[in-house]
Amino acid sequence: MTLLELEDVTASYGPVQVLDGVSLRVPENGAFGILGANGAGKTTTLRAISGAVRTGGRIVFDGKEIGGLRPDQVAALGIAHVPEGRGSFGDLTVRENLRVGAYLRKDRKGIDQDIEYCLDLFPNLQDRIRSNASALSGGEQQMLAVARAIMSKPRMLLLDEASLGLAPSTAKNVYDAIRRLRLESGIAMVVVEQNANLAFTVVDDATVLETGRSVLTGTSAELKGMDEIRRAYLGG
Repeated sequence: MTLLELEDVTASYGPVQVLDGVSLRVPENGAFGILGANGAGKTTTLRAISGAVRTGGRIVFDGKEIGGLRPDQVAALGIAHVPEGRGSFGDLTVRENLRVGAYLRKDRKGIDQDIEYCLDLFPNLQDRIRSNASALSGGEQQMLAVARAIMSKPRMLLLDEASLGLAPSTAKNVYDAIRRLRLESGIAMVVVEQNANLAFTVVDDATVLETGRSVLTGTSAELKGMDEIRRAYLGG
């Protein structure tokens, strides 16, 4: 079953068109990667899905047309967006940030259980549970951003450059947790990433964007086997 479908999606910032007919499908419990250089339209694709930019074409989530909805309306349907830059509430503690992620939920026991799950998924956060988010390292802030999104109990996560600015070992730890989350929760994912090696550890299929258009789409195995992908994104 297809959970998310984009069909010929366009998006512009003022007179500048950034997306030019992007199409993709993400099945229930699936994970789809979006690769490309800076300025290719990766982040704008996520913003289009989450309602943060005006779009043309069709965006359908769980059978419902969501193009034109506000970000809060999209979030209420079960789509959680983890934007580039992390966006933690710096003057709140780690625990308080996690509770903010669950602000629409009423199941107090479930919230407490999910906080414990997030702390097990990201042990660094357990050690910093009483620290303000502003005191966390970059890697810890990325972990907190993902954990806060999990707390909304989404059906789909939109992850934007989760490895950006992180040391290789820290980026690997973040992606190890994301892969575990996918396996244990079944949450569907759209993963925007410049580091294709990391993305391919999580996603089943991916597309490569250039100047707002999909130029290559296939399974992770197919894309990894292409010389042009290896040269551009895999260091091969």
